[in-house]
Amino acid sequence: MASTSHKEYSVDKIRNIALIGHGGSGKTTITEALLYSAGATTRFGKVEDGSTVSDYHPDEIERKISINTALLHCDWQGTKFNILDTPGYSDFTGEVISALRVADVAVVLLKAVEGTEVGTEITWGYIKRYQTPSMFIVNKLDNENSDFERSVSSARNRFGSDVTIVQFPLNEGLAFDSIVDVLRMKMYKFHRDGSGKFVEAEIPADVQEKAAALHEELIEKIAETDEDLMNKFFEVGTLHDPDLQKGLQRALNERKIFPVYCTSASMNIGAALILDFLTQYGPSPAGRGPVRGSNLETKQDLEVVPNPSATPSLFVFKTVSEQHVGELSFFRVYSGTVAAGLDLMNESNGKAERLGQVFVMNGRDRRDAGRLVAGDIGAVVKLKDTHTNNTLSSKAFPVVYPVIEFPEPVIRMAIASKSKGDEDRIATGLHTLHEEDPTFLVQVDGQLSQTVIAGQGELHLLIVTKRLKEKYGVEVDLHEPKIPYKETIKATVGSVEYKHKKQTGGRGQFGHVYLKLEPRSRGAGFEFEDAVVGGVVPGRFVPAVEKGVIETMQRGVLAGYEVVDLRVTLFDGSYHSVDSDEHSFKMAGSMAFKKGFLEARPVLLEPINEIEVVVPEEYMGDVMGDISGRRGKIMGMETEGPFQKIKATVPMSELHKYSTILRSMTQGRGVYRTRFSHYDELPRELAEKVIAGSEKTKEAEA
Repeated sequence: MASTSHKEYSVDKIRNIALIGHGGSGKTTITEALLYSAGATTRFGKVEDGSTVSDYHPDEIERKISINTALLHCDWQGTKFNILDTPGYSDFTGEVISALRVADVAVVLLKAVEGTEVGTEITWGYIKRYQTPSMFIVNKLDNENSDFERSVSSARNRFGSDVTIVQFPLNEGLAFDSIVDVLRMKMYKFHRDGSGKFVEAEIPADVQEKAAALHEELIEKIAETDEDLMNKFFEVGTLHDPDLQKGLQRALNERKIFPVYCTSASMNIGAALILDFLTQYGPSPAGRGPVRGSNLETKQDLEVVPNPSATPSLFVFKTVSEQHVGELSFFRVYSGTVAAGLDLMNESNGKAERLGQVFVMNGRDRRDAGRLVAGDIGAVVKLKDTHTNNTLSSKAFPVVYPVIEFPEPVIRMAIASKSKGDEDRIATGLHTLHEEDPTFLVQVDGQLSQTVIAGQGELHLLIVTKRLKEKYGVEVDLHEPKIPYKETIKATVGSVEYKHKKQTGGRGQFGHVYLKLEPRSRGAGFEFEDAVVGGVVPGRFVPAVEKGVIETMQRGVLAGYEVVDLRVTLFDGSYHSVDSDEHSFKMAGSMAFKKGFLEARPVLLEPINEIEVVVPEEYMGDVMGDISGRRGKIMGMETEGPFQKIKATVPMSELHKYSTILRSMTQGRGVYRTRFSHYDELPRELAEKVIAGSEKTKEAEA
C-alpha cells in the first residue's frame, strides 16, 4: 500500500473532508474511489464483499453499513487529504457530529434517484451548527432512474439557492460515463472499468448552450459574494481566472456557495475531478482561519491560529478500542507540531500525558506519521487518561477547546446479566464503551434496581451489547426498562395520629406523633415542617420523625415508587421520659405518614417526554394518529422544506422502541428526538394495573 507517512505537509497543503449523507448514498464507495484514484490503494474494494478500507470492522462487514467513522488519507498532487467516512444510519449520528467537529469541508452525497432524504436533512443541521463549508455530490448517476435535475432541485428547495451546479452529467442512466464541467468549460469522458481514467474533450454542440448558461450563472453567483468582484463583473461582463479562483475559494469557505458535482462512485467516474476541485478551491486549515478556545487560567476566550511553530495543542474527537492494540485516540492538531515523546497536559482533567507513536490511518492500517503539524489529523495509542472531547496542550499554553455536543438518546433498554457474578465486568465494560461512544449512556437506577442503557436506536444498543460480549466475555439480556413512576397526594389530611408503643421485658418503646400532609405543586419537592409547641415532642426526636417519613417516601407506599411533592408538618405528639428514643419516633413518623398518605387521595405520576418527529409530508397523518394512540398530545407543527416537524408530549411508557416503530411506519424516512419533560398524573385504570403488578412482584419476592 502506498504510504504518505514519511512526508510532511505545510498547513496550506492539508484538506480535511467529511463525507456525509443518508444511509446508502455511497460514502464508503466514494472513499474507495478517492483512495484508488490517488494511488493510496491498489485495489478497489466493495461494500458487498466486505473489502473496503473504511468498513473493516466485523459488524460493518456483516451488516454492509458503516458503524464507525473511519479516518483515511491520501496524497493528491502534493496535497494531503484526510478523509472522514461517516455512517449514514441515524443510530450512529454521534460519529457524524464528531467528524464534522474537525472537518474543514463537508462533502454531502445525494442519491441520483432519491435526492434529498431525511438523513441529509439531519446532517445538514449539524453542518450548519459548525458552519462547515460544503459541497454536494450527486452520486449513482449510472442508476436506471437517476434524475440529476430533480436531485439538485430537491437540494435547492431544502438548502437554498446557494446550491450551485458546477458539473452536470451528459448521459446519466445505465450508460453514464461523461461529465460536463461548467467551471472549466470542458467535458470529461471516463472509462467504465473502474480505473478512474478519463479524456478531456470539448463540450458537444447540443449542450453548449446549457453549459454556457450554467457557466454564466456560476460566475454571477461568485461575483455576488464579494463587492470588488461584483464591480469587476459589471465593468468587464465576466470574471477572469485569478479572480474566479479567489472568488470561488472565498465563497466556498464562507458558505456562500455550495458547489454540485457528479459521480458514479462504484464505477470510479468523477472522483479524480473532486480531488482536483478540493485541491484548488477547498479550504485548508489555514484558509479556515483561527479556532475558538478558552484559556483555563484566565477564563478568557482566545483565537488559536493553526501555526506549526506555535505551542502544541490538540483535541481528541474520537476514541476507538481495538483488540491487540488498545485504545486509539483520534485527534486534530490545532496549534504547533506534535510527535512521539511529547509531554502534554490533559486540560480537561489535569492529568499529564506523554504521546506514544503518532499515526496516520487508512481504516485499520496504521503508519507511523513521525510528526503532525497544526491542521492535520492523526491517531495515538494508549493514552493513560484521555477520552473523546479532551484537549491536550503544552503546560505553557493552558487552552481548552469546546466539547462536541452529542444528541440525547432515543431508546432505553434495561440490561440483565445472563450469569451471576458478571456484574463488575459488565460495569467496567459499559463504562469503557461509553468512553468510546459518548452517545451511548449508562444509568444505574438504585430506586428501581436496574441498569438502563440508552442510545440512538435499537441497532446501536445491539452493537454495544455485542461488543460487551466480544471484548469482556459477558452476555446480557435486554428487556423493557421499568418506568420510574412517582407517588404523590392530591388532598390535604389535617391530622393523622400514630402511637408506637411496645412493652417487652425491661425498657419499652414509645413514640407518639400527629402529622399534617399537604400536596405541593408538581416539581416543588418535599418539605418537612416542625410546628411542635411546648416541647410535647422533644427537639432531639424531631429529626428521627423526619427520617422515618423520608425513608418511607423513598420506599413508596402505593406501589413501591418514590413519593414526591408534598409537605409534612409535625405539630403534636407525646413522649415517655424512659421509653422514648429516636427509633420509637422514627417508627411513629413512618407509620403515621403511611396512614396519612393513603387517606390523602394518593396517585401515581408518570414521566412525560417531549418529542420532535421529522417526517416526509405523506406520512404525517399516520404518524400523528400513532402519537394520539400513544396518549400523546400534539403541541405544534412546522414545515421544514419537504418535511414536517411534529412536536408532541408522550408518556415515557408509550415510547419503548419508538425509533424502530417510526422507521417501519415511514420506510426509514422518519426520525425523532426525545427528552424528559415533566411528570403528570397516570390515569386511574393504568395506575391500578401498575399497583397490581407491584403487589405481584412483592408476593413473588416474599
